[in-house]
Amino acid sequence: MRRPGGWWRLKSTPEKVETYTRWSFHFFGVSEIGGIGLATYSQVGPGFATVLSLMVVTHAAACMATTSRALDWTLGRRPPPTRQLWALGVLTALVAVVAIALAEHGPAGEDVDAAALGVFVGVQGFGVGALALGVHDRRRRVMALVAGFAVGAGLVAFAVGLSWSGALVTGGVLLLAGAFLAATAVFSVWLLKAVYALDDAKETRARLAVAEERLRFGRDLHDVMGRNLAVIALKSELAVQLSRRGRPEAVDQMIEAQRIAQASQREVRDVVRGYREADLEVELAGARGVLSAAGIVAEVTGETAGLPAQVQSALGWVVREATTNVLRHGDAEKVTVVVRRTEGRVVLTVENDGAADADGSPAGGSGLAGLRERLSGVDGTLEAGNAGKGVFRVTAEVPLPPATGAGREVAP
Repeated sequence: MRRPGGWWRLKSTPEKVETYTRWSFHFFGVSEIGGIGLATYSQVGPGFATVLSLMVVTHAAACMATTSRALDWTLGRRPPPTRQLWALGVLTALVAVVAIALAEHGPAGEDVDAAALGVFVGVQGFGVGALALGVHDRRRRVMALVAGFAVGAGLVAFAVGLSWSGALVTGGVLLLAGAFLAATAVFSVWLLKAVYALDDAKETRARLAVAEERLRFGRDLHDVMGRNLAVIALKSELAVQLSRRGRPEAVDQMIEAQRIAQASQREVRDVVRGYREADLEVELAGARGVLSAAGIVAEVTGETAGLPAQVQSALGWVVREATTNVLRHGDAEKVTVVVRRTEGRVVLTVENDGAADADGSPAGGSGLAGLRERLSGVDGTLEAGNAGKGVFRVTAEVPLPPATGAGREVAP
């Protein structure tokens, strides 16, 4: 059973930022309801306050729906919400006009005028902030949107009887409030897109690392096979020509070609064996470099000198797989790798923060299952699982041959 809050830890960093951004915009809608709609109950009678509150609630719900669709469009999941944006703009203007009309033709009293004016300015401010999401990629359009609503609010306020100074103040307040909310919306979208771009860059670096390793392997094979195949082809052609002429040297050339082919087979096996057998020191250095490139702090302690080749190979694969799991599954900020030798055994520990809960951990994955098989070949063991809140730990133990098991600590 998943622990409470596990859904949040299962999310990647971009998904967390997206969730935070989305609910922040929804909170703006709740703030509009509480700060403008419900506030009218403390200013006017319940009947008139209910009418104003229903108008504000309707407008806030439309803002929430529009911002949600606009965010999906920003992330490339939906087409542009053009209709929703126009509908929200019309609804914002309509609610504002109705509010000011109620102030003009509704119950008399300064409190009524103040409540209606608050709704008039407030819904336009929040509406501008929501509408800015639909034109966030065009700075001039955002500025025109803010200025247009501010000027329109001032003209409407002056038309219904406010003095020119009062209309100017009304337009100025809406200009400041709309500019603040629009800037907040634009910056939030920019930050969200930047986080997703950084995450894509992280995945690109991982793919480039894999591609570079494949190129290295291909170069090694080319260096081994290219020259030898050219020589074999030349020897074979020479043997054919000598054989057609009935020369006995053809046999010698074929024997030489056979020898080169067998030597090539051995060299290819050596290349593949070197590719398959991981060197612990090389893997530790590679893990430190890959993690640092991904923006993760990597601390590696311990010495590998004097460890048998089969032990280094087995533990090197553990480092490689653990590093891959950190990059793919977790949201780590720090990874600690410790190699120590004690009581005739070598213990490798890889620990990272930012791990998912038990249900989302890679402990049961095929990669770690393969590591257990490799370690069993050298009588080693592997343990993987959560080691505290948000901490995932992989521990591998491999026994040392009696001649090397000195029982001393190599790393603290």
